[in-house]
Amino acid sequence: MKKLEVGFVVYSKAGRDAERRYLVTKVLENGFVMLVDGEIRKLENPKKKNVRHCRFKGEVLEVIKDKLNNGKEVFDSEIRSALRVTKTDNVEID
Repeated sequence: MKKLEVGFVVYSKAGRDAERRYLVTKVLENGFVMLVDGEIRKLENPKKKNVRHCRFKGEVLEVIKDKLNNGKEVFDSEIRSALRVTKTDNVEID
């Protein structure tokens, strides 16, 4: 699997949140990432998920990625809107 980075859009592979889209806000050293969707999982309460349980299809939210990397303020509404308009292809990048 491709190494996940801040700003990537990932999909949950299984569980009650299967196929739900999330934005990676932080990559932890132990193989986990912190995910938000701006709706159920907001910035103040991100979901910790194992990278093996995430699927990356090539979508990156560049504007939000730049804001997060530069320490600028990001709002849940921005994340919700950006996740709604991203396009999905059917090719998983490994």
